[in-house]
Amino acid sequence: MIRERRSKEKLMNYYERFVDESVMDPNVHPWVAESWEQSKQRGITSQTMPTLIKLPKDELARRQNLHHAAMEYLNGLYNETREHFNVYNLSLLLLDQDCYVMKNYALPFFQKSPGQLEGARLAGEDIGTSSISIVHEHKAPFLLFGPEMWIKECQDGDACSVPIMVDGQLVYIVTIVSVEQEELPHSAVVSLLLSIRYAMEQHLTMLAQLEARHVILDSVPFAVYHIIPGGDVVYSNKLGKSRLAGIDAVATKDVVANLNDVVLNYRHTPLYKGFKGIPSYNKEVTWITQRKTYEDITTVVPLEQDKAVTSVVAVSLPIEDLRTLVAHAVGYKARYSLTSMVGETSAFITMQEKAGRVARNNNHLLLQGESGTGKQRMAHAIHQASGRAAGPLISLKCGDILPEVLEEELFGSGEYRDESRPGKLELANGGTLFLDEIEKMPMHVAARLADALKTCKVCRLGEKVERGFDIRIIAACDSDLKRLTEKGAFFSPLYEIVSKSMLRIPPLRARREDIPLLAEHIISELAEQHNMLVKELQNEAKELLMSYEWPGNIKQLQGVAEQAFFNTEGNTIALKDISLLGETGISTAWKEDKDIFVEAWKVAGGNISRLANMLDVSRVTLYRYLKKFGLDKE
Repeated sequence: MIRERRSKEKLMNYYERFVDESVMDPNVHPWVAESWEQSKQRGITSQTMPTLIKLPKDELARRQNLHHAAMEYLNGLYNETREHFNVYNLSLLLLDQDCYVMKNYALPFFQKSPGQLEGARLAGEDIGTSSISIVHEHKAPFLLFGPEMWIKECQDGDACSVPIMVDGQLVYIVTIVSVEQEELPHSAVVSLLLSIRYAMEQHLTMLAQLEARHVILDSVPFAVYHIIPGGDVVYSNKLGKSRLAGIDAVATKDVVANLNDVVLNYRHTPLYKGFKGIPSYNKEVTWITQRKTYEDITTVVPLEQDKAVTSVVAVSLPIEDLRTLVAHAVGYKARYSLTSMVGETSAFITMQEKAGRVARNNNHLLLQGESGTGKQRMAHAIHQASGRAAGPLISLKCGDILPEVLEEELFGSGEYRDESRPGKLELANGGTLFLDEIEKMPMHVAARLADALKTCKVCRLGEKVERGFDIRIIAACDSDLKRLTEKGAFFSPLYEIVSKSMLRIPPLRARREDIPLLAEHIISELAEQHNMLVKELQNEAKELLMSYEWPGNIKQLQGVAEQAFFNTEGNTIALKDISLLGETGISTAWKEDKDIFVEAWKVAGGNISRLANMLDVSRVTLYRYLKKFGLDKE
């Protein structure tokens, strides 16, 4: 605010009349008048500068470090105009939002040396009316003439203060005190301060925005680089720095080596094309360095000025990170934990404790147990309890697909570049690959898998490019895989690899006391899933469940419990509500009666292997009857 020059004699008269007689002249500026009233009410002496409140040295150092950006910027502005301040006997102060002096520039302020003043508080409650207190109150620039100061000792100089606002908040106050009042026009002082204010607010706002952008860029799962012609990286986010360090592209702590010297195929990458003005979007790129070769998905955008490329921005995502993101996005993660498994028998407790131990090592694992015993759930639980829990869990059932399809599913396909896609070995990178019914894997596929697991490298079908991977295999087998291997029905080297650790899952009949607990757990899960009340099992129903042999094991129990839960009225499941086809004289009637066959299929939960166990026939036989009754296996 540029105020007209006022008569110092008149201002002094207004001041003395108020101090001595408490009479406020109507010509006193409203903000000054308000501040005088507050100063008098607070009992602040009007004669000499009182002892100032000061920050402890450690707190002052902490605040100065916090405000170093503003102090450094004002240092630069002051150094450019230092001579001007000296010639006209000007003082310059930087105060924080609490009116503590962070820095005292130029000549002494109110006869205080810089060491005496820095860390002191100059708020209205400390020194009464000043340009600082008025700006702090009203958040607007203000020029205060000497006689308007509350303390007479300070009335020899005029003072002008401006607020420094960022995002609508007061962050600093900058003050200039002028002693040579006749030599320097007030308008020059005000103009200087307004210029400082504008420059500082723009600078601090830009710094805040840059800091926010740095935080954003450091938190995204992409490596981001700003590169100038020739291959020098002038900026990289946190992940980008990590990637550069991984290929020895960091020359010193703060200097990045020239990519043209580090990337051996630099001229064949989108970066080189980018400097020719050719952008690339989501392109799969192979980077070859002395240390390693890796692939990523890269986007390169040229930045132009006057139609000339001045630099490029590159954003990349390593292929393995992309696969992990995709795997999690589509739900390739563990759905169960070891604590979610139910049982109290010694057989169950022993199995659960061993599962916890093997989960913690990184060995490949073989799960053996009859169909329906919960091997898939156990695989999920072991993955969840392992050091790979953050990685994907990919499942592949070896007995459900043709051999040539199984090979493509495992290793991926690269016969045609447009259709090149990763297999399960690549998708499971960093996590676990669960191979169910591994005993049904063809010999040639098993041999190729064994080689891949030994070298930790895989080639997609039709390609010669080797890609590294890091996975843990959890294999599941319904029969004795060792015996099958000894008979020559399973590839021996693969058996040696996947059986480094082994866990046997007991059949349900070997843990009968757990059956009621399991049934109640299944019913509780069903009630939660379908937002229904939990139904209670009567003791007679529990005894029936415990008396049954359960050839389909837990999966069969799941089907029986589901049927009872949904078909029982009320909240109690009685003996009459339980349907056990194995106990109702099913014999071979299902072979001629479609309804009986469908009912048995429902009890088996729609699982062919489980139904085969229940009916004591082969899967091939079941497929024949599916066709006979006009049913689809899905």
